[in-house]
Amino acid sequence: MRKIWDIHGGVHPPENKSQTNARPIATIPMPEELIIPLNQHIGAPGRPIIQVGEKVLKGDKIAEPQGFVSAAAHAPTSGTVTAIEERAIPHASGLKALCVVLKPDGEDNWRVRTPISNWLHAPPEDLVEKIRDAGIAGMGGAGFPTSVKMALRADQQIDTLIINGTECEPYITADDVLMRNHADEVV
Repeated sequence: MRKIWDIHGGVHPPENKSQTNARPIATIPMPEELIIPLNQHIGAPGRPIIQVGEKVLKGDKIAEPQGFVSAAAHAPTSGTVTAIEERAIPHASGLKALCVVLKPDGEDNWRVRTPISNWLHAPPEDLVEKIRDAGIAGMGGAGFPTSVKMALRADQQIDTLIINGTECEPYITADDVLMRNHADEVV
């Protein structure tokens, strides 16, 4: 049985945004190994659909969602799958979970992308499935899959979309800098 540690009342550290919010966006070097947890959200972890030794391209689906509250996972760069195994994941309780281990090839080659040509006229259920297949999940503590939030009942309708660009974590200013420097692309 896994023990999950609780923090009653929370912690409120200083924001420390000034160290990074005026710095330019930069590209960091690619690490020699990437570990992709298949439980990147609340709900069921993805089921791996690749094999050890398989070459993948950036954006290739590497795990299928399992169940209603689940999301797909994708390769963050091109390279070779070197393992599918339990590894420590970023969790305060030191939990382990099934992960895909990827050795980048340094090429960062994308798969062929297939965007929806006219999303304004696409059936809502097609858009929700595309979001589920893309593995989009919230960035909050639960990482709730976005497709679950968008799966409306027949009597519901969305007329306004609000995008939360607030970064509450200390030091993190990536979204703020991105929105200030590339607002037109973000919209």
